[in-house]
Amino acid sequence: MTGAIRGVIFDKDGTLFDFDATWGTWTRGLLIAESRGDPVLLARLADALGYDLPNGRFHRSSIVIAEPVDRVADTIMAVTGQTDRAALLDRMNEATAAVPQTQAADLIPLMARLRGMGLILGVVTNDAEAPALRHLTDAGILGDMAFVAGYDSGHGAKPDPAPLLSFAAATQIATRNCIMVGDSTHDLVAGRAAGMVCVGVLTGPALRGDLLAQADVVLDSIADLPGWIAAQTGGSSATVPNSGGGCGRLTQVRDRRKLKLLPDRF
Repeated sequence: MTGAIRGVIFDKDGTLFDFDATWGTWTRGLLIAESRGDPVLLARLADALGYDLPNGRFHRSSIVIAEPVDRVADTIMAVTGQTDRAALLDRMNEATAAVPQTQAADLIPLMARLRGMGLILGVVTNDAEAPALRHLTDAGILGDMAFVAGYDSGHGAKPDPAPLLSFAAATQIATRNCIMVGDSTHDLVAGRAAGMVCVGVLTGPALRGDLLAQADVVLDSIADLPGWIAAQTGGSSATVPNSGGGCGRLTQVRDRRKLKLLPDRF
């Protein structure tokens, strides 16, 4: 099946921003703080979150890579015995919003190039909405996004395809005409379930082999995306193969107060 590509949805961490370069060192500080300096508790917490303490990197199976922030918080609570979930989430969201992001590509010209190809762009992340907006603003690309959703924006969280379907409904683009770009199988499973073209990238902890089962293609980074799209059609139009087998069922946006849609720019 082929379709003219009109929309591109990006995951955030590991896709727009290099995962380990951004979060590797910072996470060690978070774990030390939440374990209150207890080395035994620190080791247990790192193990539960799939974090390599000596090397400051995440294991490929880490829940931090793809799961929503609230599940990460629940794991921290289970290990540390904390009981105030809201306070922990507030600390995590406030701290992560201020973390400098290492871009996986030169984002401002890349987004300009994609928009110049006539594509409508969005971000669906399992991070919370507030830090996601801060990171996109700091990178200078929030204004390029027609739609931004975090796990707490009212549209669900990946691997559920619901937030991707919300992008399609809000922008009025059929899902067969959308690309989901991500560094984890959660991203690609969601894209496949939504009937979108699925593009994996290697700027997160996952290896090429981890992504191939769900991806139509695996690229080194999003820097390769415009060239890949152009190569599918000889550079004449944004038309690429979709092996997802259908456009999926569009859902209505469930909470427009939470929808970050900027129709005047598109």
